[in-house]
Amino acid sequence: MHARTALMALAALGALAATGAAAERGGGIKVGSSATGAGGREGARGGGVRLGVDGLRRPRTSPAPQAPRAPSVITAALVVPHKAFGARDYTRAEKAALSKLPRKLKLFSHVRLNVTLSMQGLTPSPMSILDSLCKEFLAVNVSAILYLMNHEQYGRSTASAQYFLQLAGYLGIPVIAWNADNSGLEKHASHASLRLQLAPTIEHQTAAMLSILERYKWHQFSVVTSAIAGHDDFIQAVRERVTALQDRFKFTILNAVVVKKKKAAVLNELVTSEARVMLLYATQEEAADILSSAGDLHLTGENFVWIVTQSVLGSMQQPNKFPVGMLGVHFDTSSSSIIAEIATAVKVFAYGVESYVSEPENIRYPLGTRLSCSGVGTGEARWSTGERFYRHLRNVSVEGESSKPSIEFTPDGELRAVELKIMNLRPTLGDQLVWEEIGTWNSYPKERLVIKDIVWPGGLHTPPQGVPEKFHMRITFLEEPPYINLAPPDPVSGRCSLDRGVICRVAPDVEVAGLEAGTAHRNSSLYQCCSGFCIDLLQQLAEQLGFTYELVRVEDGRWGTLHHGKWNGLISELVNKKTDMVLTSLIINSDREAVVDFSVPFMETGVAIVVAKRTGIISPTAFLEPFDTASWMLVGAVAIQAATFSIFFFEWLSPSGFDCSTGLNSKRIPQNRFSLCRTYWIVWAVLFQASVHVDSPRGFTARFMTNMWAMFAVVFLAIYTANLAAFMITREEFHELSGLDDPRIARPLSQRPALKFGTVPWSHTDATLAKYFPEPHAYMASYNRSTVSAGVTGVLTGELDAFIYDGTVLDYLVSQDEDCRLLTVGSWYAMSGYGLAFTRNSKYLSMFNKRLLDLRSNGDLERLRRYWMTGTCKPNKQEHKSSDPLALEQFLSAFLLLMAGILLAALLLLLEHVYFRYMREHLAASSASSCCALVSLSMGQSLTFHGAVVEAAARGFGPGKRGHCRSAICAAQVWRARHERDAAVARARQLAAALAAHGLQPPPRRLASAAALLAAGRPHDTTRPRTLHAPADLLPDLDRPLSCGDLRARERTRVEMETVL
Repeated sequence: MHARTALMALAALGALAATGAAAERGGGIKVGSSATGAGGREGARGGGVRLGVDGLRRPRTSPAPQAPRAPSVITAALVVPHKAFGARDYTRAEKAALSKLPRKLKLFSHVRLNVTLSMQGLTPSPMSILDSLCKEFLAVNVSAILYLMNHEQYGRSTASAQYFLQLAGYLGIPVIAWNADNSGLEKHASHASLRLQLAPTIEHQTAAMLSILERYKWHQFSVVTSAIAGHDDFIQAVRERVTALQDRFKFTILNAVVVKKKKAAVLNELVTSEARVMLLYATQEEAADILSSAGDLHLTGENFVWIVTQSVLGSMQQPNKFPVGMLGVHFDTSSSSIIAEIATAVKVFAYGVESYVSEPENIRYPLGTRLSCSGVGTGEARWSTGERFYRHLRNVSVEGESSKPSIEFTPDGELRAVELKIMNLRPTLGDQLVWEEIGTWNSYPKERLVIKDIVWPGGLHTPPQGVPEKFHMRITFLEEPPYINLAPPDPVSGRCSLDRGVICRVAPDVEVAGLEAGTAHRNSSLYQCCSGFCIDLLQQLAEQLGFTYELVRVEDGRWGTLHHGKWNGLISELVNKKTDMVLTSLIINSDREAVVDFSVPFMETGVAIVVAKRTGIISPTAFLEPFDTASWMLVGAVAIQAATFSIFFFEWLSPSGFDCSTGLNSKRIPQNRFSLCRTYWIVWAVLFQASVHVDSPRGFTARFMTNMWAMFAVVFLAIYTANLAAFMITREEFHELSGLDDPRIARPLSQRPALKFGTVPWSHTDATLAKYFPEPHAYMASYNRSTVSAGVTGVLTGELDAFIYDGTVLDYLVSQDEDCRLLTVGSWYAMSGYGLAFTRNSKYLSMFNKRLLDLRSNGDLERLRRYWMTGTCKPNKQEHKSSDPLALEQFLSAFLLLMAGILLAALLLLLEHVYFRYMREHLAASSASSCCALVSLSMGQSLTFHGAVVEAAARGFGPGKRGHCRSAICAAQVWRARHERDAAVARARQLAAALAAHGLQPPPRRLASAAALLAAGRPHDTTRPRTLHAPADLLPDLDRPLSCGDLRARERTRVEMETVL
């Protein structure tokens, strides 16, 4: 694109951008309609932003031929306001400034400075601005532009200045500016340009205004602006300054109000705010309208302070339109100030040239734009050396006048050392208002504010507090721990101690009417002490907002629900405007929000369920619970059986153990008393470590297997006993409900037995259940309680199975339970929050919301919650960890096991009697007696002759039985009977031997039965010598030769007979 075309396009766009804000406010800026250019020439063509687009000659800039060395003359353009006969003053000031430059500057040795003067009107046309740049400045190869304007119209003039500076920045020409209306210049445009600002900026003004607030400890304020150019930059500058001072002084911006055109109705936002200090940024005319509307809204009284910027003061004319006591920041913008600033701008330019030419590498970049608008040639349209020269200008340090700091700039091109005047609007003797300087604000060497006596708003001589005056509120409450607790006051003083909160009235208005306050306060039926979470919150809010209050309990004692189209309880107090605010654990819901205003929530909550833990009975099978069913089956059906049969068969098959052939087929009496039942006995005895008599196996293999089983028993018992304690303690049982959706709650009549639960009637929970759970709501009507404490007590005593209420309240009561028997179960339903309730459109709502948000952000609400909500017990499920003595319930299953063992033993006794009475005779006659002995020795013995003898002996000669001698005579007789028996046996043997010697052999005879032997051993007359007459069938056939088997049988018979006798 050609340089000429680019410059003209930028000019048109710049005019549009620069006039945008003013166009919105005043219907557009007709640039060039009546402006004069330098030297008083009328603009060649009007038409505003159409200039350069419709038929105009479009100048092009092209590089001029470069000189081989730095020019001997360096020119700067001086742009000043147009003033009749003012050229002479400007020229004189410029020459005086050049002449006063120190001759020590090296630039005077080979460089001569020249200044070209150009005066511009208030609103020059874009064509006039282009002519100044092309025909006046570029023609003489200016190296910088000194742009000094004191216009403060913030309309066309500001747009023209914005346009001029934007075009200069596009051309790459540095600008040393002093704009009285620099606060209206767009920031993004100033960043794109190469501009140094000598005038105080809007940032300096905001710093001075906040210094006043800091001096008088005004922490909160509001910002009010019109649609003036730069109003967004003013608000942003205030916010940035507040953030920068946050560590030193905490400010709070309550409102930021922008009044567009004459719509002062937005000031109503300040009426409901607690702001008493306002920072105003507008033009004089706009400020007069805003303050007039503020007066109508009673925002300009003695309690309100208005601090204004330079744009409001301007030339300090027409002060009578403003209220007395206003404060403002000001710097001189008169014509004389322009003359004084010319010298400063020339100094900065000269020192910048000095710095630039002092660097040898800059000799390749001469200080001359060498740009032309003649349209000759093509090339760059921007002076590339301009940015290099700008950096030298920005880094200069020019010595100031006496007592003045050096002139230096920030990286943004703003002046570091600034002094602003603090002005006060005060009356004179003629009741006229004038702006009077009362102090200064300096940014050097550090920020400092010096202020003399001030006439404050309302003509007072003391500053206002900057916060609202104390106001009184009537606050209604309803007690509910831990949010509001009630306790009686001191009966003597009628006051509350520090830990009991504040005095509050619990009686209706009619009962306390006409009573003396001191007497009434000592009556606990009329007044009590309120404490708790809400009371601590109220005291913090009262301290910060500065209000007094009266706490009154709601008369009907209800929370507030809609009943037959009419509100009751707390909500009724607000609807009927009987109170200003409701403070308690009042849940926010849609029905209540339709008729009252709620603050932001200060606590979250929901509908929860509380139940009690019951001490249950230990299960009768608790001793079996350390192992599951599969483990017990593995031990009982596999391990015990495998060990028993292994030991038995190892003993049976062992050479040194029980011989199968000997035991089953031989007539020999086995010496090893072992059987399958005795193997079970030893296995069970070893498994349970029983101290009982057992018959150990004789075989080595069987003994080894027994030891292995003992090792298994040790491991098994260790694992069993280690886990037994966990299952032998008393179980804590409770109703594990999942929430209000649990079938036992949602459909109570479908369960048998039905769950007993209730809530507090006329509460939020009651309304929620009635709306969403009509069936359980109707069912629980008979179980409802008047207060939550009564409901929780009913759960503890067993009158209720569960109680439904607000979650946070139930959590608190659970944590305060001494025995920790309460717990909340299930998920919370209908999550909501607690809030402060106000009447509709209350003026207090916004200030309370602001404070609640501050308390939440700084952690005060969380600290209050932890203080009041924390207790010993946890609301959720927990283990009982107290060390209590063991009760019967802890080992009840052991007694149940013992009882089961006794019953089983009785059953076995019955089976034993059945066996001996009905089964033994049949088994003895069968061939299964040997197998029975293999299974059980006792059973086998009961089926043999030897067993019958032993049984008879046990019955006839046991201790305490018939036949047992209890004296020495009896014992002697028994001994003689045994001697005679032995003699008879010996004689019988002799006779048998004699018969055998004569070849006589008696026929074989069977041995007598055990009954016959017992008959033979009956008692006889002991007074006469007794001769044993053995029946003939008792003796064997003496003629038959005796085999080894016969001898063994006879020996066994003899032993049995001896045992019987």
